[in-house]
Amino acid sequence: MAATALLRTALNATSLVATAPPGRVAYELFRRPLRRSRVRTAERELHDRATTEELTVNGKRVRAYRWGDGRRPVLLVHGWQSRASRFAPYVRGLLDLGMSPVAFDAPGHGDSAGRATTILEYRELIGRLAERHGPFEGAVAHSFGVCCTFLAMAEGVPVGRLVAVAGVAEFGFLVEGFAAGLGLNDRLRADLARRVEQVLLPDAGDVRRRFDATHRPERVGAPILVVHDEGDEVVPLRQAHLLRAAYGEEQLRLITTRGLGHRRVLSEPTVVDNALAFLAEPLPTPLPAPVSAPLPVPPTAPAA
Repeated sequence: MAATALLRTALNATSLVATAPPGRVAYELFRRPLRRSRVRTAERELHDRATTEELTVNGKRVRAYRWGDGRRPVLLVHGWQSRASRFAPYVRGLLDLGMSPVAFDAPGHGDSAGRATTILEYRELIGRLAERHGPFEGAVAHSFGVCCTFLAMAEGVPVGRLVAVAGVAEFGFLVEGFAAGLGLNDRLRADLARRVEQVLLPDAGDVRRRFDATHRPERVGAPILVVHDEGDEVVPLRQAHLLRAAYGEEQLRLITTRGLGHRRVLSEPTVVDNALAFLAEPLPTPLPAPVSAPLPVPPTAPAA
């Protein structure tokens, strides 16, 4: 907390000086994970059992993981400052159901190279894995991984069922929540938003619409299970309510928990059991073929 308060004071103070680059500092903090999560002891055995493969996005080596015999593949998409091994409880359950989990460590995360990543790189990786191992019978995504998975599905990646845990519905929330967390003043908030739209994602169009999980619900026809904790300290429950409003109760089920927060909710046994039961339900329609070519992704922009 002391370090965050010191950083907040420094950024806001220097924003008043025209020659200082506080906006660039805030932007760099926004696009880079501040730490790499390690494989936990309870995850190690399954992590080491995975068949690994490598992909490359924007020159960055990405580690991907597979378990099972390849039949009934299910995609697992981790959140910010996390890694694929956090899905160990799901991997066990999916294997018991005869499914084949597929996951990856995003650039700057886990065992992958790089220091920064974007929603477009996540989308590209999801599309590439769909080509190799899809179509996916289901997907489980957490936090930032939720909006990335919705984007991939809306842009042509077939997924039969989606479990969204503690997910972000509005892309703008990522910028606004980050700015609020650092206590940035109005000048820095505006500068950060400009850099994200014009520097980090210059060719993405209207990012606040394109990347919102609620923007094109008609393009995501899969049944959806949303799980969110009432006291989530990172992504407020309102994000889950926005998803429910966009997709409706016939397509989307919402389960709320209490006392688990943003991270523990992912591995809570009852949550895992509900997710597995949902994924095991018969698909309403046959899955289409996966996308035939990787979706183009602009390179990660340099700092400005």
